Amino acid sequence: MLQACLNGSRTAEEHLALPLTPERLAEDAADVAALGVTSVHLHPRDVIGAPTLVGPEVATTIATVRAAVPGIEISVSTNVPGNRATLIASWGPLAAGRPDVASVHVAEPGWRDLAQALHQVNVGVELVVEVPDVLTELPKGTTRITVTATPDNAETLLRQVEPLGLPILLHGRNSDAWPVFTYAATLEHHVRMGLEDTLHMPDGRKAKNNAELIAMARRNQKSKAPS
Repeated sequence: MLQACLNGSRTAEEHLALPLTPERLAEDAADVAALGVTSVHLHPRDVIGAPTLVGPEVATTIATVRAAVPGIEISVSTNVPGNRATLIASWGPLAAGRPDVASVHVAEPGWRDLAQALHQVNVGVELVVEVPDVLTELPKGTTRITVTATPDNAETLLRQVEPLGLPILLHGRNSDAWPVFTYAATLEHHVRMGLEDTLHMPDGRKAKNNAELIAMARRNQKSKAPS
């Protein structure tokens, strides 16, 4: 699987092409879907551009993106301030505005309660692992494990999570994004790329947009596939 991480918690000042509104996220989702992406990960924003889990704002974003790419998995982040479990509990009636999957950062305070809240509203749980020795059992509804790694600790983290038997998405951030992507593609793990993870192409120049990053990621992924 190639996932596009479209915006993250970045601000508009960091990149002119960063998609923040539902309409811009839908446009970028359509562009990367045309390049072979089967999952998009995004951070819904409120009217002032701050990350949000508030039901109506999440629903507007998800429904707008889903209308543009009806066959693609939509994943959202839960890494925002506030009573996240209570906000997620309000997602039950959202229907087309409910995400397919939501990420939960293992080892954060209350992460198990957050995973349970997602399971109760029929949203898949994507566990995010960034440090070793923090995950020994899987909450109900866990669909995959996302490993956020550096080139130095990727092997250690993979040794921890691979025995759990779930699909693994391996990625890095900023200067680690492309080296970890190449390593993950070599191992045939799920991969992701987008403006959340890096603003730059492998040669160091600033990417034009998510589509340019994904096009390069697709070429990289194909070059590492077994012949």
